[in-house]
Amino acid sequence: MSETVDQLLAGPPLGASEGELVDWISRLEEIKCTAEAVQAEAAVRLEEATRARQAEAGIPARKLGEGVASQIALARRVSPAKGTKLLGLAKILVAEMPHTFALMKAGLFSQWQATILARETACLSLENRRVIDYQLCSSGSGAEPPAVVTMGLRQLENAAKKLAITLDQESMVARAANAEKDRRVSVRPAPDTMTWLGALLPVKDGVAVYAALDQAAKAAQAAGDERTRDQVMADTLVDRVTGRSATGAKPRIEVKVVMTADSLTNDSDQPAVVEGYGPVPAAWAREALRDAEVFIRRLYADPAGQLVALESRSRKAPHGLAEFITTRDGGICRTNGCDAPIRNVDHAQRHADGGATSAQNLQGLCERCNQAKEALGWRARPGPDGSIITITPTGHTYVSPPPDTWRPDPPPLSKAEFMLRDVLLDHTLAA
Repeated sequence: MSETVDQLLAGPPLGASEGELVDWISRLEEIKCTAEAVQAEAAVRLEEATRARQAEAGIPARKLGEGVASQIALARRVSPAKGTKLLGLAKILVAEMPHTFALMKAGLFSQWQATILARETACLSLENRRVIDYQLCSSGSGAEPPAVVTMGLRQLENAAKKLAITLDQESMVARAANAEKDRRVSVRPAPDTMTWLGALLPVKDGVAVYAALDQAAKAAQAAGDERTRDQVMADTLVDRVTGRSATGAKPRIEVKVVMTADSLTNDSDQPAVVEGYGPVPAAWAREALRDAEVFIRRLYADPAGQLVALESRSRKAPHGLAEFITTRDGGICRTNGCDAPIRNVDHAQRHADGGATSAQNLQGLCERCNQAKEALGWRARPGPDGSIITITPTGHTYVSPPPDTWRPDPPPLSKAEFMLRDVLLDHTLAA
């Protein structure tokens, strides 16, 4: 195919044959790989330029490069955590894995394939990493690309692991032992008011947990239980972790739900919001609350479901206002593309610059984003519609839209109106 990039991006012509369509898809994949390589190169150069500018401004050496990963994240529309990983990968590819990087620039290797090689060689010395880079990704003297280009992801991972173990088995063993420190449990939303509960465990523990659940499922089905194997395993996990089946009592678990009075008491279809999960149908929330101990804790929402703003004269947001901001922002960092949980309630316009400690000027941020905006050249301000406008050191502007629960300058409400119209519920749900 001789089409230019612009022609390829315009799409295949009408009447293109099946073979031509496949060629079109293949060429676009090559362009994607090359673009990711060029993005990596630009990221490295951005960090170099930023560090030089910050050094000239007298920034301490330990702080040089602050904010670069966040700028990359904003530009690539990903989370700051992802931006940090992308910058780290870019530096490794450009400086330590030239053959892998060359395959990417040639359109033969994707960013994810390069990530796998970088990950599997992370514990090796620079010399050994370059050996693997050469052995797997060097094209040699022939015109044919290396075999690694046609490998599946699992094959690629295994090939890198085998070479790494051969070159430095001691480091690989130490890495495996050190990985146990990263064991953790996580939860994330799934469709239809479900959640994914995950655990990163040492292999012996993970296999043991799964085997115990599998054994419980087989025993239940042998006894005539009509639930599916997966259902029994899921129910057994909940029972054993919460202690529900042992005591027969409902576990005391606090879950925050935001819903209007109409949604709570009537058949209104306006969604409720479960903090840490997101919107849920009002009917589902009402059903869940029937088996819960419910009491009114705070009264924030108006009939449209928008939270009422609060204000404080202190620099640090008091507990009630901080809780309000966290709830208003849905518990998720306000930075574009960032899905991390809120860890700090921060002023958009700095308090030192006259920014008020008010709902309009406060935003919920994760630790990483809160630190990034303190780097040299970063500015932010609240918009009149509840948005947060962030300007990076390069002058690029990013707008975080207002959360659904925001409303500017709310009219004062009496206590009776609050109690009749709006509620924020803390309650105990039966799992």
